Amino acid sequence: MRATASHRVGSGPPLVLLHGFLDTWRTWELALPALARRHDVLALTLAGHAGGPPIEGELSEAALPDAVETTLDDAGIERAHFAGNSLGGFVALQLAARGRAESVVALAPAGGWNDDSYLATLDLQAALAEQARNLAPYADAIVATPEGRRRATQLITTNYEHIPPELLADQLRGVAGCTDAARMIESARTADWALDAERITCPVRIVWGTDDKLLPWPSAAVRYRTEWLPHADWVELDGVGHCPQLDVPLETAQLILGFTAG
Repeated sequence: MRATASHRVGSGPPLVLLHGFLDTWRTWELALPALARRHDVLALTLAGHAGGPPIEGELSEAALPDAVETTLDDAGIERAHFAGNSLGGFVALQLAARGRAESVVALAPAGGWNDDSYLATLDLQAALAEQARNLAPYADAIVATPEGRRRATQLITTNYEHIPPELLADQLRGVAGCTDAARMIESARTADWALDAERITCPVRIVWGTDDKLLPWPSAAVRYRTEWLPHADWVELDGVGHCPQLDVPLETAQLILGFTAG
């Protein structure tokens, strides 16, 4: 399947979905049917990722939320509910600080560490991006076996048997197609990862899997828990990995819908 910039489905109050680093909008695919029954869902591919808009000019910390805001403006959406995973969770909270969010459900949002442990994660992601470029031509064959599907998901989910092979193959190709990966990783190494949390006035729910291998719970959430959003609605998912929308899609959809209903 050709990588695309967005997918829109459903009706109701607008809900914008933002994926994590190296991913695409399709990470939400298993949760979309439930979400679309209650919302006008706009699932976006972030700038610089496979199928997403290019990052024009300097790669600043405002580049990704700026690009999402442009898309919202073009779609005629002033404010929306947001759900974001990892990097997408951080971007959703940046947009909330800009006044664009009715609510935010952030799944293992990036930026919450208070030490340099994230640098090892960036090293791992750089290696994964390089590996994906080599493996992408063989994506369908890799995910054709249970062993291949487990290998493709071992860093992002605990449960994987229910994830369609075609979706996993497309995700592998998406990682390979993230042409700005190296530039974004280098920028992330020196970024402030600052969040203007005092300007976030909408309701926020933060969801974290206790089996997260990329942003481990609770060490990767320290700043959210102690400095930025200690009064958010916190949900721990026992035995769930970094991408709950893939790991436990129906439970994740209910966590989003139960929050957007207010």
